[in-house]
Amino acid sequence: MSHNKNLAFDTKCIHSGIREYEHGPVVPPIYQTSTFKFESAQHGGSLFKGEQKGYIYTRMLNPTIEAMEDAISALENGHKALGCGSGMAAVHTVFSALLSAGDHIVCSEAVYGPTVTLLKTIFAKFGVETTFVDASNLDAIKSAIMPNTKVVYIETPGNPTLAIADLEGAAKIAHEANAQLVVDNTFMSPALQKPFDFGADVILHSLTKFLNGHADVIGGIIIVKDEETYKHFRKTLNQTGGVIDPFNSFLVHRGLKTLAIRMERHSISAQKIAEWLESHPKIEWVRYPGLKSHPQYDIAQRQHNAQGGMITFEVKGGFSAGETLMNTVKLSQLAVSLGGVESLIQHPASMTHASMGKEIREEANITDGLVRFSVGIENVEDIIADLEQALDKA
Repeated sequence: MSHNKNLAFDTKCIHSGIREYEHGPVVPPIYQTSTFKFESAQHGGSLFKGEQKGYIYTRMLNPTIEAMEDAISALENGHKALGCGSGMAAVHTVFSALLSAGDHIVCSEAVYGPTVTLLKTIFAKFGVETTFVDASNLDAIKSAIMPNTKVVYIETPGNPTLAIADLEGAAKIAHEANAQLVVDNTFMSPALQKPFDFGADVILHSLTKFLNGHADVIGGIIIVKDEETYKHFRKTLNQTGGVIDPFNSFLVHRGLKTLAIRMERHSISAQKIAEWLESHPKIEWVRYPGLKSHPQYDIAQRQHNAQGGMITFEVKGGFSAGETLMNTVKLSQLAVSLGGVESLIQHPASMTHASMGKEIREEANITDGLVRFSVGIENVEDIIADLEQALDKA
């Protein structure tokens, strides 16, 4: 839709990425095909040369996938987007496109566990060096920069500690060093945070989380700001092959339609739950960007449109109390992942961040008793009642 730029965000959620199709469907059709036939040998040749726009093979481009990509690019105020088979496929594609042997990357320490593992194993094996820093501290980012730093990679709020990085400050540091700022915006979604507005060069998401919002898709997305970067990333993705399929793209595009209203509900409920937890005698501490006790509360107020659906907290009694809590909740489901309509609870030290190893985990303030809670869109009183009965037994 050409008039997208003038529309409000919640309107964009419903209408972005949709164009005219044969037979006039309101919803983009699922082009469940591996390949596309050419009108002639000349037509095929011109598509391969890039002289004409069209579709050749679904790994390279597909109308259903492209509709979803265009929708998310519009929501992030980007130029184009690239759908990937998982959030990790998106991370891998970005690093493959931007890094070479001998390069250095500065990365948030509070970041999705497998991102750390990818950098420490596969990319280290290929001669890429990583320094992990507390990205909420601009001085720490600055002092980690080396002459060969090519990427500053930040997930904000960080997973799972919800440490918040000042994106404007980080972009300035990265650009002064001729490095690119890559932001994982999964926890906020474009409904609540727009990293391009603060100077980011590349944005990525796990589509699995808030963008799809229904716990039934694995996917990732990369959003870029210009055609040159898009072509380079597209070439990299085609070569590495970690693409998303048409059906999952269709489901994500469907999920996007309710993104604005879901994020509003997640944020309102999470604020109430965080305040309730903070006053509970069995809770050591709570981290939520909407609480004044959050160390980066002021940055959150400036950078976020609302404060999202993710809360972390520490139960008094450490590991065993946290374990009891998780075994006693009934409404909230004990599962990894986040950002769905259902509330999910998990224990990072033994689950999502176990692969990081205890030492790096503790440096990143991921304590043994830390609980990560993804607030769903159920009735907020029901969620609180469930946590209350579980905490009584913890």
